[in-house]
Amino acid sequence: MLWTIAVILLILWAAGLAFKVAGALIHLLLVIAVIVVLVKLFMGRKA
Repeated sequence: MLWTIAVILLILWAAGLAFKVAGALIHLLLVIAVIVVLVKLFMGRKA
């Protein structure tokens, strides 16, 4: 589920770069998605 959201946000980010559609919001969501993925990855290894 988390990976699916990250991939969707990556595609939207690429579309935002190509078409300049809500670029700032998509960049912000992409950064949040990357942070969430990293936190999940590190928390999973420690547990």
